[in-house]
Amino acid sequence: MEQRLSLVTLGVADLPAATAFYEALGWRRGMRQAGGVAFFQAGGMVVSLFPRVDLAKDSGVPAEGHGFGGIVLAHNTRERHEVDLVLAEAEEAGGRIVTLAREAFWGGYSGCFADLDGHLWEVAWNPAFAIGPDGAIALPE
Repeated sequence: MEQRLSLVTLGVADLPAATAFYEALGWRRGMRQAGGVAFFQAGGMVVSLFPRVDLAKDSGVPAEGHGFGGIVLAHNTRERHEVDLVLAEAEEAGGRIVTLAREAFWGGYSGCFADLDGHLWEVAWNPAFAIGPDGAIALPE
């Protein structure tokens, strides 16, 4: 298997509302002709929104479930002050701030929000991660 993550699909309760939330964050939707799903290009990968019940059925697992799912998505910023700006955008779009931005034990600055379906997003500035013009992170050696 090649070391690559191509697509992240988030199960959502209300597809139009979830799509509007991400569009309010400034994300541009692609493949609008695809019905029952919303796709967003995110650098070299894709984030998709799909009804939670259908996603569970498609995956062969029960749709019921709650609490921490063991996954946190992340949006890294180029500058420290951008963390606060992104968290404010998320809250204005209808997200819930879970953790206010603060100095991180690993030397950066980060906070966390939950989207409309409770998917957690860390917003972080990490001085060790260079971010290219296309938004890709280059890990240090």
